[in-house]
Amino acid sequence: MPNDPRQRDWNLCQDVGVPKSAPIDPAALSRRGLLVTASLAAAGLAASRSALAGVTFAPEGHVAATQNVLVVVFLRGGADGLSVAPPYFEDAYHRARPNLRLGAPSDKAFSDAERAIRLDDRFGLHPALAPIGEIFRQGKAAVVQAVGSFDTTRSHFEAMSAMERGLANDGEGPSDGWLARHLSSTARPSETPLRAVSFGTTMPDSLRGALNAISLSSISDYRLRVDEDMRARLERELAKMYGTGKDAASHAGNETLKVLQAVRGIDLKTKPKAEYPETGLGNGLRETARLIHGKVGLEVACLDMGGWDTHVTQGTGIGWMPTLLTEVGNAVGAFVKDLGPAIDRTTIVVMSEFGRRVAENQALGTDHGRAGALFVLGGGVRGGKVYTDWPGLTREILDGPGDLPVTTDYRAVLAEILAARLGAKDMTAVFPGFNGKPLGITM
Repeated sequence: MPNDPRQRDWNLCQDVGVPKSAPIDPAALSRRGLLVTASLAAAGLAASRSALAGVTFAPEGHVAATQNVLVVVFLRGGADGLSVAPPYFEDAYHRARPNLRLGAPSDKAFSDAERAIRLDDRFGLHPALAPIGEIFRQGKAAVVQAVGSFDTTRSHFEAMSAMERGLANDGEGPSDGWLARHLSSTARPSETPLRAVSFGTTMPDSLRGALNAISLSSISDYRLRVDEDMRARLERELAKMYGTGKDAASHAGNETLKVLQAVRGIDLKTKPKAEYPETGLGNGLRETARLIHGKVGLEVACLDMGGWDTHVTQGTGIGWMPTLLTEVGNAVGAFVKDLGPAIDRTTIVVMSEFGRRVAENQALGTDHGRAGALFVLGGGVRGGKVYTDWPGLTREILDGPGDLPVTTDYRAVLAEILAARLGAKDMTAVFPGFNGKPLGITM
């Protein structure tokens, strides 16, 4: 294990489950997507491999540039929901965590860094998430507590697979992702190739199978690496080369040109209206904001943040957990500020594959648990409220070895957002077997 636990990736965990890479489904690969890079190389263009290698293209044309956007931030490793949104009113919470508990908002025996921010009479927010607390007070953020899937393995791989496939647990079911199925079930006759984007080195499994998704490291990667005069000449020549051809190579080439033109219209020189942390999450959200401001038809953006497997030295006011939460709070807070009025058409979900054990362990950390907490922020959110069917933390209530039971299916949150914000009609096409009721978290 690395000396600094914050650098420990979730997949190094040895106690429950050994995550592995998901097998690649050859049927999900697009021949047109593979032709893109080849056609550009044949034309002698130099484009970023990270930008173009994973591109697949939708039918020709573009959609309206002012549609609603869903941004999904996945905290990989099992974020501790009882630290994120502590139930400070519960005596059992304080007894189970003598070293890791946060004090009640009014308890002056705790420092400001170890005292929860008040959300309501029962739940608080970790003080490292103060920027999200401010958004909550403005009525634009909500917390869902005791939420999760029905996977009981407590394995990172199994739990993540269930959630990203949109299932109750990692059993039989479709192999593609819930977001991919949403995009397919709401396909339009004409849509932008930038409808769905993930920021990172790999495409998340939630987008697996999507024929209109792209994985980027940054928007600036997606360009022709030549001067302006040469760019214009190359684009003219490519347009002549591909013309009105109906073959796959011509279609891929024309679509590539459209993406390059759309990205070129995004202003990369104007300074954001907020200061983002210089981290993977901060950089990804800054790029997402640029796409939203650029009005290129973005509908779905996915971002990941690892490191949440806090088995040791989790910390309260200082340490591993508050450092991670500070990054989330600052990045999300900057994103909301940077969007300005565009936040009204943007909904943000921050989620994790499971929560942690109620009781702290001997290494002053927490082990894999069941239910956790998630955030919903932005447009159309009935915020300023904690949504929960709280089961309590007394011993007879706890699940298995001592975990918070799941009382809210994570799919209830996601399905409601898709229906209310992104126009989804058939939830069974996105979440097979799910027939739960909405929480009323959206307007």
